[in-house]
Amino acid sequence: MKDYYEILGVSKNATDDEIKRAYRVLAKKYHPDLNPGDKSAEEKFKDVNTAYAVLSDHDKRARYDQFGSEGVDGNGASGFGGFGGFEGFDFTDIFSDIFGGGSSSKRKGTSPTKGDDLLERVYISFEEAAFGCKKDVKYVKVDKCPECNGSGAATPSDIKTCSKCGGTGQIRVQRRTPFGIMQSTSVCPDCRGAGKTILNPCKKCRGNGHINVTETIEVKIPAGIDNGNRISLRGMGNAGTNGGPNGDLYISVNVRPHTEFVRDGFNIKSNVPISIAEAALGAKIKVPSLDGDVELNIPEGTQTGAVFTVRGRGIPVINGKGRGDFIVTVNVETPKNLTREQKEALMKFSNMCTSSNYGKKNRIFSFFGGR
Repeated sequence: MKDYYEILGVSKNATDDEIKRAYRVLAKKYHPDLNPGDKSAEEKFKDVNTAYAVLSDHDKRARYDQFGSEGVDGNGASGFGGFGGFEGFDFTDIFSDIFGGGSSSKRKGTSPTKGDDLLERVYISFEEAAFGCKKDVKYVKVDKCPECNGSGAATPSDIKTCSKCGGTGQIRVQRRTPFGIMQSTSVCPDCRGAGKTILNPCKKCRGNGHINVTETIEVKIPAGIDNGNRISLRGMGNAGTNGGPNGDLYISVNVRPHTEFVRDGFNIKSNVPISIAEAALGAKIKVPSLDGDVELNIPEGTQTGAVFTVRGRGIPVINGKGRGDFIVTVNVETPKNLTREQKEALMKFSNMCTSSNYGKKNRIFSFFGGR
């Protein structure tokens, strides 16, 4: 006795969706139309369909789980060899996936369809991202033809119901399979799923019902936006079909890097050089920020890498309250291109220094035994 669960490659606790997914894969893999002349594939295809017909039916599956294949004899399994047990079983949705058709519940050419979404990019400066701005964005979209109001016809009387599909936009297609004649649906080739034909097309859109238009809109960039963020503008995308809504327009924001500042979340980081004298003696220095100069109090003996934080001088929190911080790292800059007098003065200063003036230097040399 063949194990239907094993044939489909699923467990006995498999859900309906898992059984259906497994069947779709195997039915397409072994379908005779995709394996012409392969008797082995045909037999496997029969087994796969037999297993699916039982396991996809709750009553048959329950009897099969309790009594095995004997529990479904005369109820769908016994007729599989001659393909007589599939009466009333709907394979349309399954086979439409294999053959490229579409079931009536999935593809209705006359149904309202939302238009496509569009994506545009806008480039802004670091400052514009921090404080917000307005930008004009120019883009091309598909819009309803103003001449025919999207019908594609020169006049309303030029629109006729498609005679081939009767206005449904779909036709039934019969295919011969090892199980007999199977029916599926596909898009009507005459009207391409529209359900109607146009006798005299609109001259402006050439019967399409839509035209390409160039739009320029003003986009408000909120303060605090970051590189890669997107702004969504509902209904500003391509026009829908059959009365469907417009798609959306997405604006991808690209922030140009700053020469002095680096963003870290809502904080701004900056590296600032200070002189040896400022680091050794201490000083009050002015540091440029997005809001203008801020004053930092550099204490005596400041070392390279010391970090100073100015609260509330960072990036505004997008769509919120407050701001991040301005974080400054100082680097002691060693002077270059010294004159003879400067070198002599610096040497005199160095000779006047003792070990008590250099904590880190002393620790390093102490570690290596004073070498």
